[in-house]
Formats: sequence, structure tokens, C-alpha cells
Amino acid sequence: MKERLVTLIGGGGFLGRYVAQELYRTGARIRIAQSRPRDAFFLKILGGLGQTQFIAADVTRPDTLARAIEGSDLVVNLAGTFGPRMQAVHVDGARNVAQAAASAGVQALVHLSAIGADPHSDSNYGRTKGEGERALREAFPNATILRPSVVFGREDAFVNRFAGMISLLPVVPVVRGTARFQPVYVTDVAQAVLAALTDPGAHGGKTYALGGPEVLSLAELHRWIAGALGRKVHFLELPDAIGGMLPMLPGSPISKDQWRMLQRDSVVDTDAEGLAALGVTPTPLPTVAPAWLVRFRRNGRFGSVGRTA
Repeated sequence: MKERLVTLIGGGGFLGRYVAQELYRTGARIRIAQSRPRDAFFLKILGGLGQTQFIAADVTRPDTLARAIEGSDLVVNLAGTFGPRMQAVHVDGARNVAQAAASAGVQALVHLSAIGADPHSDSNYGRTKGEGERALREAFPNATILRPSVVFGREDAFVNRFAGMISLLPVVPVVRGTARFQPVYVTDVAQAVLAALTDPGAHGGKTYALGGPEVLSLAELHRWIAGALGRKVHFLELPDAIGGMLPMLPGSPISKDQWRMLQRDSVVDTDAEGLAALGVTPTPLPTVAPAWLVRFRRNGRFGSVGRTA
């Protein structure tokens, strides 16, 4: 990988910063391509002198992608959204990235999708992720597709979100507590990206489902977080009849599409290839998360760990 040019589409995001760090260690040159490059300038200090480039690019504008990918050896598409532009980003954007990569003659393309990607999904997120995979394959058949479950890490918007609620509220409502997840550590996903880039002969054209070593229901995850924070909390598991009405309320913390997503478990299928096939050992949530969740604990590192209700 030394001196090879890798373009990270959306490289300044949560996962992108970890992919960049894995690449820095190999001596690769990195080009960060996103609509607001200055949002990713923090990456510059993580690499060596001259190891990082920045360029403005939008996955919905093929002309910007052609400039961003020109001269690249390898490309990683990390672009994704939960907002109203899912069709444009997940489907049209994936097609545009793949076409630009094919035209530029890159050696490998890695695309980040999600467990639950399915053109027939009831959720817009799952449907557009599935349609995006299909559009990508049509333009770049040898692309490697990675489908992670919920990704956790120091800057995540999943575990940290629940930790923030649990740290403040004596009673925490839990919506769709039976929904199951297989949380995967962000560094493990980044290492999977590196493995796919390093050996496209072995991994090109394949799809991998990435999950951690534990399968947890949403209710179990809440209780684990409370224990890690030493919080005595009462969890109120809402029945689906009530939970399904929440997205219709003004200011609801959950959207209609997120509710639809919760109807399907985010768990690796038993017959799917995953981290092991990419040479990555999955990291258990309890071995790393307490190191950053401590900031949610009362009195921080000096607080005691109690029991949860």
C-alpha cells in the first residue's frame, strides 16, 4: 500500500477517520473527497507531511467525482445519510462513484453498505442501500461491498446517544426493545476496508456482513450501558402499538423510517462471510466502550459503578 493513492469518498466522517488512520500506517497517500473538505482538515495532523490531500466532491455530481478519483489507485465509498437525500446519495451516488472509478481504471473499489440492504425493504434506508449495491455492481462488478451492523466507537451516534439519555433520566423509554443488533467496533470495520483494498484478487466482487462477537437486543444494550455508567435507571419498554405512534409526534426522537428499520434485526446471517474472512478478529463492546463512556458517568472517572434498576 505504500505510496499508493487512495481516495476516500466521505473520508471525514465517523468511519472515515478510522479508515484513514489504518491507511496512514501503511504509508499510503490519502485523498479526502467530500462536499466540505475543511470539515476533514483534522485528519491532516494524523498523517505524515504531504500524505493527505483534500478535494471538494459530491456523489450526486459525477463531474466532481471524476476529478476526485482521477489518478487514484484505490477508492472507498463511505458516503451515506439518514436524511431526505437517501435516493440521491445511496443509489445515484453509488452508481456515480462506481462509474467514475471504472472510467479512471482504479484497481479496487470498496463500498460501505449496511446489514439490511435490500431493494425490497420496507424502510427507505434499507431499500436505497440495496438498490445502491445493485447500481454499484452494474458499473463496477469487482467492487467489494461491506455490510456492517451498527458501528460503535468513541464518536458514534448510537451507543453515545443512549448513554446520554441514561446519564440524565431516571426513567428511560425503550422503543422496540426486542430488536437485535450485532454491534461492530469501528476499528474492526476500518481494518476490513484495508484488507479488501490490499487484496482485491481475493475480495473483489464479494459481499461481507460485519458484526461483533455479541448479539444484543436494544433493551439488553440499554441495561449494559446503564451498568457501565453505574446508573440506577428504570427502563420502560414501550409496546409496539405505542412505539409505532412516536414518529408521528412533533419533535419525535425517531423517524418513521427508523421505526421501519427496527422491525428487522441487524444481525449477520449464519451463512454470510464476515470479519474472519477478511482476517479481522471482532472486538467485544465491553472491552473498549467503558474507556469513553466514562464521560457520561457521574463524577467521571472518580464515580462509582452501581447497580441498574
